[in-house]
Amino acid sequence: MSKPGQAPKTANTVAVIAFEGISPFHLSVPCMVFGDDLARLGVPRYRLRICGEKPGLIPTMSGFDIHVKYDLSALAEAHTVIVPAWRDPDERPPEVLLKALRKAHARGARIVGLCLGAFVLAEAGLLDGRTASTHWVWADDFARQYPRVKLDRKALYIDDGPIVTSAGTAAAIDCCLHLLRRDHGAEVANRIARRMVVAPHRHGGQAQYIEQPLPETGGSDQLTITLDWAIEHLEQPLSLDMLATKAAMSRRNFTRRFKLKTGTTVSQWLLNHRLASAQRLLETSDKAIDRIAEIVGFGSTVSLRQHFTSAFSVSPAAYRKQFRRAR
Repeated sequence: MSKPGQAPKTANTVAVIAFEGISPFHLSVPCMVFGDDLARLGVPRYRLRICGEKPGLIPTMSGFDIHVKYDLSALAEAHTVIVPAWRDPDERPPEVLLKALRKAHARGARIVGLCLGAFVLAEAGLLDGRTASTHWVWADDFARQYPRVKLDRKALYIDDGPIVTSAGTAAAIDCCLHLLRRDHGAEVANRIARRMVVAPHRHGGQAQYIEQPLPETGGSDQLTITLDWAIEHLEQPLSLDMLATKAAMSRRNFTRRFKLKTGTTVSQWLLNHRLASAQRLLETSDKAIDRIAEIVGFGSTVSLRQHFTSAFSVSPAAYRKQFRRAR
């Protein structure tokens, strides 16, 4: 039986850290993704626990208080521990929080730092030797404070096994949807994304938002149309030259605009979308794996298996079996 202030033990428990001066938006993101009633989608619902140094009312940065029901001892029961954006990168988090995070990590919990929450994970020493992401505005400060961490300034989020970090603000949504995708597959994550009226996968990384967004021109509109067309025609032998021609741009101009919009290369962008499409078909259809390879543009089962296994550390057949067993 659980003690007061502790969450019941379950592999599906998500503990979200709350603290004085927290951003209500950043706190709400994991609550929206993991607090949804997933039972209607045929998967177990998460036990969502908002935890603080002590239970009770805490003030937010927006001028109202929120009630925290659980203390940090609830982390001992959580499968996933999420630290939303920390209130001040120059302020060291309390040692009791850092200690609780280290302890949760040591026993195998998945630890997540959203936006400036990466500073908290780094201060706890959990990111040493790992690759991480944070809000681009504070990237220089992060790199200076934590030289042992390999900072990826462009990524919307970084999944480094048991440690996951995200870039700023809305990237927290991308990160939480990614975690949901890891737990329950692409189809469930996509349906939750549609309910939230957000994209299941955003094009590229936060590089497109640094300093200034891509200028709104006719060319950029045509680029978006071309990328949407490519996603609908993954079975075709798509290439940089083909897409540039489709967008009525020179190869050089298309490459430049594509990089600005997505923060990645054409080949990597196509690979990501083909893998995502393969995931959905493996989860939701009975199509043969060689047929799925053709539909998503890999051409052969061998090519699909190689790329899929490299990306997800599991074969397409094992992935399908895993989600069928879960259902």
